[in-house]
Amino acid sequence: MSAPILSTHAGTEAMVSITAHVPEDAMSAGLLGTERSGHGVKIRDDGLIATIGYVVHEAESLWIGNKNAVVPGFVVGQDFDSGLALVKPSLPLQGPSMALGRADALNIGDTVSVMSSGGRAQVIEARVVAKQEFAGRWEYVLDHAVFTSPPHESWSGAALVDSHGRLCGLGSLVIQGFEMRGATATVNMFVPIELLAPIIDEVVAHGRRLSPPRPWLGMLVHDDQHDLTVVGVYRNCPADKAGLRPGDVIVGIDDAPVNGLANMFRRMWSLGSAGVDVPLDVLRNSERMQLKVRS
Repeated sequence: MSAPILSTHAGTEAMVSITAHVPEDAMSAGLLGTERSGHGVKIRDDGLIATIGYVVHEAESLWIGNKNAVVPGFVVGQDFDSGLALVKPSLPLQGPSMALGRADALNIGDTVSVMSSGGRAQVIEARVVAKQEFAGRWEYVLDHAVFTSPPHESWSGAALVDSHGRLCGLGSLVIQGFEMRGATATVNMFVPIELLAPIIDEVVAHGRRLSPPRPWLGMLVHDDQHDLTVVGVYRNCPADKAGLRPGDVIVGIDDAPVNGLANMFRRMWSLGSAGVDVPLDVLRNSERMQLKVRS
């Protein structure tokens, strides 16, 4: 049996709402919209807030709020490897901070709290149902994501909180039809906070982690367990400039076959840092070709 939740509603005072406005010509506007909302967690007494990155990506203005006030804010920095971001209010926003825990300390079956901004009514009790690799079609891989059930209805930037009231992860997705133990369920997926914790000072000082950035092509790829099919290409991004099109099937990288999203993205990243050429082996209308993409 897992430990009982200590003060189920502890930590709600550290939660904030985040509203972001993104320009219509932003790269991510078509996919994620220009008006975005989510949640964040105050993690330092100086007002620093951790949130999920897509809520604030390319934002030109932010509003951050709690039960006391709503104030303008700004993006401190983003970590594209983890998919997390840091923001801060431009004016003081009263409220406590939440201590950091670790998602890798959670076990399957553990009881956790999932909370978003809005007070106690926005806290649910859930259980950890899986800890496993996750690959997203937007050139994203987590070695060990955390999945919980039942799902929280407002998951974007929601806090995954352990039985000691510590922040262990931030909400990224709701997934329907998630397979576990021969059945399917609707779950939330959380990004482990320990992916961000060691580089917080770097991101605050420089806006990003200091290690060389990974190659990025600007494509969306769907894995149906048989084919890796391009379903979207960002305008004027490397994949677009190289001639990649929706409907193309990626069958290899540099003449070596790929198997699944995670394998494909890791192969891309193994070629070097951003700026390296990525030779994509593509099947288009049954014709095989190679497109060299300058990442």
